[in-house]
Formats: sequence, C-alpha cells, structure tokens
Amino acid sequence: MTAYTPPDTPLDILHEDHEILVVNKPAGLLSVPGKGPELADCLIARLEAVYPQVLLVHRLDRDTSGVMVFGLTPHAQRHLGLQFEKRQTKKTYLARVVGRLEPKTGTVDLPLIVDWPNRPLQKVDHETGKPAVTNWRVMKASDKESRVKLYPQTGRSHQLRVHMLALRHPILGDPLYAPETADRYPRMMLHAEELRLRHPDGGEGMKFRVAAPF
Repeated sequence: MTAYTPPDTPLDILHEDHEILVVNKPAGLLSVPGKGPELADCLIARLEAVYPQVLLVHRLDRDTSGVMVFGLTPHAQRHLGLQFEKRQTKKTYLARVVGRLEPKTGTVDLPLIVDWPNRPLQKVDHETGKPAVTNWRVMKASDKESRVKLYPQTGRSHQLRVHMLALRHPILGDPLYAPETADRYPRMMLHAEELRLRHPDGGEGMKFRVAAPF
C-alpha cells in the first residue's frame, strides 16, 4: 500500500438536521481511523471536531469517494444501521472499469470472504464466502474502458471491486485489485453517487446525490 496522504479538503456537508448528517467523502480519506497514529486522520475524526456527537453508520473504502450518512443521535444510528442491515437502503455507484463490459446490464452473484494471507484483500469463495450480489448497467463503453453504474444489493467489504475483478473488468486506478492501472490514474475510479434511505424521525424517504468527479 502507498503512504497515507489524505487530502486536505474542507468538509463537504450535503445535509444536516437534528438526527442525521450526510457528507461527500473525498477519495483518499479513511472513513474511520486505521491502526497506528499515522492512520488517525479520517472522516469521522474530522466530523467529530465540528459535531462531537456524530456516530458511524456505514463505511466507504479509503479510495472511494461519495455519499456517506452519519447519525447524530443513538436512535438515528440504530435506525439507519438496521436499514443497511436489512438492505432497505438503495445505493448507486459510478465506476470506470477496464475494457468493454458486456452485456449492457447484468448481475454478479459471487460470495466473498477475506483473503487471510493477503488481507485486507477479499476473494470469491463458494465454500465459506458470504452472499454478495451486485447489479450493473453500462452507461458508455469503448474497447479501452466502460463507464458503469453499480447497484450493490449486499454490503460486503470491497464487494464492487472484487466483483468487477471477477468479471475481468477491474476498476481503473484500484491499488489493490488493478495495481497495474494505479499509476495511470490520480485515484480509484469508484464513487458512491447516490444513497436513498428513510429518515429516522418519521420514516420519510430521502435521496442524496453527488455527481462523480471523474
């Protein structure tokens, strides 16, 4: 892994109310602290400086950008956590992947588990892996790369990255699963574009969206 040099960008708050905080996470910043003082800088630590009561609900990989929701009360954290657990949230990602992905739409249904000798890498394992399902839709394609919407139906670690690799169309700039492309791109080409959820106070449906910066 490369040295951790998180971006020094101001917080990008998309929505704030009495229960929830929605943020656009920049690529290159951990969601939560890693092991060791050199990995202490992370999105939740930066948020805690402004919102001391902020509580984690879910994560995005360090190299993924996009929409993240946090709780501002224990009730909100529990309520949102259950929505993620019961797969009631709807997540849309945008990715640029190697080569021409065909057909235009499809589903990857491959169980995943941590690759212990090579952690943090994950791998497909039909014996002991946990169910993982991703739907995809190609937006634009050439022989060199495809621009794809990804709709994870489950929330496994590195799910989108491993599923695209399994299709032989890894995400461009991915330092773990497509390291041969990492030098040619300023970042991993994966962005959490949209998140739909129900508000913890009253259950109103809400949608938060940030266009991909690539």
